Amino acid sequence: MGRAALPVEKPFALPAAIPVWPASDGGFAKGSIDLGGLEVRQVTTFAKVWSTTKGGHDGVGATFFKPWPVPDGFSVLGHYAQPNNRPLFGHVLVARDASGTGALLAPPLGYTLVWSSPDGAAHFWLPTPPEGYKAVGAVVTASSAKPSPDEVRCVRADFTDACEADEEPVWRSDKDGFSAAALTPAVRGVDVLGVHVGTFVAGISATPPAASASTLACLRNNSASYTAGMPDLAQVKAVLAAYAPQVYVHPDEPYLPSSVAWFFENGALLYRKGGETPTPVAADGSNLPQGADNDGEYWLDLPADGDRREKVRRGDLASATAYVQAKPMLGGTATDLVVWLFFPFNGPARAKVGLVTVPLGEIGEHVGDWEHLTLRVSNFSGELLRVYFSQHSAGAWVDAPGLEYADGNRPAAYASLHGHALYPRAGLVLQGDTRFGVVGIRNDCARGSRLDTGAAGRSEVVAAEYLGAGVVAEPAWLGFMRQWGPREEYDVGRVINRVARILPRSAREQLAGLVNKLLVGGGALGPKKHGNWRNDEKKA
Repeated sequence: MGRAALPVEKPFALPAAIPVWPASDGGFAKGSIDLGGLEVRQVTTFAKVWSTTKGGHDGVGATFFKPWPVPDGFSVLGHYAQPNNRPLFGHVLVARDASGTGALLAPPLGYTLVWSSPDGAAHFWLPTPPEGYKAVGAVVTASSAKPSPDEVRCVRADFTDACEADEEPVWRSDKDGFSAAALTPAVRGVDVLGVHVGTFVAGISATPPAASASTLACLRNNSASYTAGMPDLAQVKAVLAAYAPQVYVHPDEPYLPSSVAWFFENGALLYRKGGETPTPVAADGSNLPQGADNDGEYWLDLPADGDRREKVRRGDLASATAYVQAKPMLGGTATDLVVWLFFPFNGPARAKVGLVTVPLGEIGEHVGDWEHLTLRVSNFSGELLRVYFSQHSAGAWVDAPGLEYADGNRPAAYASLHGHALYPRAGLVLQGDTRFGVVGIRNDCARGSRLDTGAAGRSEVVAAEYLGAGVVAEPAWLGFMRQWGPREEYDVGRVINRVARILPRSAREQLAGLVNKLLVGGGALGPKKHGNWRNDEKKA
């Protein structure tokens, strides 16, 4: 009886066809992008070179591929590696010198053998670039003979940028320390020109991928208009309609999202340091102080009146709106649509210690809770690549094959009870440090009420700076750089000793350390004060 098919043996496809995007004069979803004389295309089909079913993610190994077929006139820059525990989902760039000089690409001088599999069926090589050029990916062959110089091309150094290896390797040999890891630009942000190629680096224990990555490079977008492949506003809205998340809140959630306007209209107050009387916030936020920094001079709070205060704490799902920022990433070869959600109040945290659930009193409570999902879309095709789920102080990326889809190509997201951290599936997620044993902050997710961010009037594009001034009118509240709630201060140790006094002292100390790491901070800041407004997302 043969073995069961591995997930990697079946290519992944989104549940529904990718839409035909609105026409434009720009370069979005037209198949190729000009990096300033170096034209690149994205290849998503492959020929398998070698596979192992041992070790790696979930213990089912990994497979190594070469891009195939390659468009006429284009050259391979490196091969692709993927764990076997998910469907095939690769996006590797191939390149063509369109500068007219013929000098942007060059064959390698040779190859350095990094590792051969014990059965002799696979051999991993790093290209040796000519002077003034960089290699951008490893090569794997079934033959022990050195690859042909025509197997890949190296790229002129001024069209490359620094890269780094992913912390978690694609695969690692259990016997001799060999590992392979995907490469990504070392610095990633709105104005950063490094381009993700989709290749990998290989190394052994003496030269692990993290070190070997320094010998390789990513591409660099040298175009005078590096955002030429980005979607225009009509296309942004079409992409959002295609992939708008379905967000589920927990059935027991008392603190629901709302629109910002509802928060203001129902009595939100602006406080000033040293001031005696707070000021009601205008419905459009037009009386909020603009610019400057989070200097503690101003902050927002709930209404002072008890009944109104409780009403606003509980939010208003009927008004809840997704506020969307569109921004270039990976040197303008991808678009990030950051979907911001506002909750007027973040509820108290709960911990799990062994089999015991421990409510943490007021720990975790604060006014003004901003959460977000980020949709990363290929500018070559408009395909959804991955989604980022914000989770307290950091978060996690999930590639498209790992998502749950609620309606066509629209991913599901689950907001955790009280804390509103976002997760790709229902269930309990414990957030903590395994060194602490069975101690974690509870993130309970279940399918309760739904915020359909794709429904009419449920989303609003509030920023797309790359389109130029005036194309998207930013709301006044987006320029409020201070705290959306007063700073919450409490003695963590004292609170935990009060609410968890039945626990052993060591468990209380572990829990206090976890709370200080994950939950302690000031009132929530608005979207523009989050690091991901101009940079890539922060991984946990």
